[in-house]
Amino acid sequence: MGKIVYPKPVALVMALMADAPSRLEETKAPLVEKFGSIELESETYPFTYSSHYEKEMGKGLIKQFVSFANLVEMDSLGKIKTATNRLEEDMAIRQGKQLRRTLNIDPGYLSLAQLVLATTKNYSHRIYLGGGIFAELTLIYRQGGFRPLDWTYPDYRSELAGQFFVRVRGWLFSKICFENSSNRCSPTRPRVGPDGPGTGL
Repeated sequence: MGKIVYPKPVALVMALMADAPSRLEETKAPLVEKFGSIELESETYPFTYSSHYEKEMGKGLIKQFVSFANLVEMDSLGKIKTATNRLEEDMAIRQGKQLRRTLNIDPGYLSLAQLVLATTKNYSHRIYLGGGIFAELTLIYRQGGFRPLDWTYPDYRSELAGQFFVRVRGWLFSKICFENSSNRCSPTRPRVGPDGPGTGL
């Protein structure tokens, strides 16, 4: 019988999308209040990969990746997605009988081995977490970088995304080593985990 071993806490990451830089910044204050301070931010970039959101949110959308200083448990992802959905609703604008979102928040977690996103949409490659929320394995870490899968969204395949998530992974690795106070994190010792060198602690 296999021994149950609970995974280490992971980095909380989010992709924020809005119709203006000012709206993007407004989004961060309630997120910080809920989840703690933001540790790292990517550059903003124009979201030109799809027109899916334009009908509701308008054109000229911009997007940014952020990570938070407080680590989270993997099994908290469903509750986090529910909380960010509520924030989207709170910041929506009423137009007639309908609410129009002004922002989109996609939370996920990043471990040393993978990036997992939360979604409300089911599909063949997604795993149900409960409460109407599913998890998607979006990127896996191999040979010094995060690699896409067949279903990975186009902007998560970009150089900007790859560089950002490698930065977050480096920060997470350092944080885990510091909290462990273990010489197993010494750069002079080999670290081999399930996804290659640098992932075993």
